[in-house]
Amino acid sequence: MKKFCSLIGKYFGFLAIIFLLLGLVSPDQFKWVVGKVGGVSVLSLLLGVVMFGMGMALDPKDFALVLKRPLDMAIGACAQFLIMPGLAYLLARAFDLDPALTAGVVLVGTCPGGTSSNVITFMARGDIALSVAMTSVSTVLAPILTPFITYKLIGQEISFDPVGMFWSIVQIVIIPISLGLAVKYLFPKLARESANYTPAVSGIAISLIIAGVIAVSRDNILKTPGTIIMVVMLHNLLGYTLGFGLARLLGFSWKKAIALSVEVGMQNSGLATGLAKSHFAAMPMATVPGAVFSAWHNISGALLAWLFQNYLTPKFGPVAAEGEERA
Repeated sequence: MKKFCSLIGKYFGFLAIIFLLLGLVSPDQFKWVVGKVGGVSVLSLLLGVVMFGMGMALDPKDFALVLKRPLDMAIGACAQFLIMPGLAYLLARAFDLDPALTAGVVLVGTCPGGTSSNVITFMARGDIALSVAMTSVSTVLAPILTPFITYKLIGQEISFDPVGMFWSIVQIVIIPISLGLAVKYLFPKLARESANYTPAVSGIAISLIIAGVIAVSRDNILKTPGTIIMVVMLHNLLGYTLGFGLARLLGFSWKKAIALSVEVGMQNSGLATGLAKSHFAAMPMATVPGAVFSAWHNISGALLAWLFQNYLTPKFGPVAAEGEERA
């Protein structure tokens, strides 16, 4: 079972694409994901499972880095909540997206970093401690900054309740993560053992979310597949590029720049999908950018890690004799 779960975690990007295609081909099999059981949203429950797993994977020491490297964390947070929202808004305008897709793309941009970014940073041989800390900090800031920035960007054009979004993030993100941290603190042995399984459980949960969202929006997606895919790809790839460029411009070391690049480019798109479903219910297409982003950024992240590891770092990265960075 451990090997099977390890494979799911390792090849999650491919699993996400498979479920995306299944949602397109057999939509009736996955529409239950966006429904309710006993009055409770299945999609929110799945997101809660993902966030609970993230909580058990975190360590209070991760937050200590905020005090040890405050400038790095401040720059990382600003980059996270300025670059991706800004790109989302500009791309929505450049491609003249309708209100529903605009809302979905902007939500992807204003959400915190995704947990996959830590794995990709590790694979790319970046600063893993900075990556984990940035993910943690952006997630904690999300209840305030995600609704605030979303409202500032599109609140005058698209009606939604930012206070309601704040409470949604608290319920979907903060509470499950806090419970996960509590379990890790109270039952450390259980948390260590579960670490072999939680990435796979999270991967399956996110894949189901992708399939469900795609299933209920299938007909509309097929009308404009090129536009959605192009915007999602550009959003992600420009995020990587601008994150890395900003880091180097500000004097970050090569490893730190890799971490910032991945953190900025990879978003918690599952959360964006859930928030779109809850707060833009009258616009089903608002959930689509998050679902497509979830599938795409895991593939692009794996490719980025390969590129850094096999080409960019050997050719351009400053490496000392011991194999460690000079700067």
